[in-house]
Amino acid sequence: MRSETARIAADDAMLVGDLALPGHPLGVVAFAHGSGSSRHSPRNRAVARVLQDADLATLLFDLLTEAEERVDAITAELRFDIPLLGRRLMAAVDWLAGHPAVSGLPAGLFGASTGAAAALTAAAERPERVAAVVSRGGRPDLAGGALNRVRAPVLLIVGGDDHEVLRLNQQAAAMLAAPHEIHVVPGASHLFEEPGTLEQAAEAARDWFTRMAKRPARGAKR
Repeated sequence: MRSETARIAADDAMLVGDLALPGHPLGVVAFAHGSGSSRHSPRNRAVARVLQDADLATLLFDLLTEAEERVDAITAELRFDIPLLGRRLMAAVDWLAGHPAVSGLPAGLFGASTGAAAALTAAAERPERVAAVVSRGGRPDLAGGALNRVRAPVLLIVGGDDHEVLRLNQQAAAMLAAPHEIHVVPGASHLFEEPGTLEQAAEAARDWFTRMAKRPARGAKR
């Protein structure tokens, strides 16, 4: 496994991330972390390791700059700025498309909490580059009008005990025109802290993205 620091130029910020590259990657997955989190999220990193073991490259990066994170820690406003987060994730998708190690590979997006809405927004804006989307404990409902423009297959992973978020995911799923599934992990709460539940979520994501690797995004180079 080779890793490198990613520096992604968005319109209004320079974003930093970690790109992990298996020897022969089948695809690449960019992570959009959730409310008040960062690329160091232990849950997302645990999921990333499962994907890497399946020969999928992963990009974990900070959606906010350090200065923005300090503001958000006080106001909590930027973590819910879905248009901003979506644009930042689009910049990451474009960066991956220009990276020689992964430019020809199908790309997936993995979003947690509010990051799920950012992932769906980016997928709607980059249909030729995004081949699959997975949400874990996400708020896809916050993607609003972008939902019916998503073309990539979407997997919504929700904890069985996370009743309100499950209801919101069901509402969002009804607005998706793309192929989609809701995967409920029994006994899991919002953060998948119960023993074995995060592993189940990671395995479901792995299987979804592995199928993506066999079905490249429209316009992707092979």
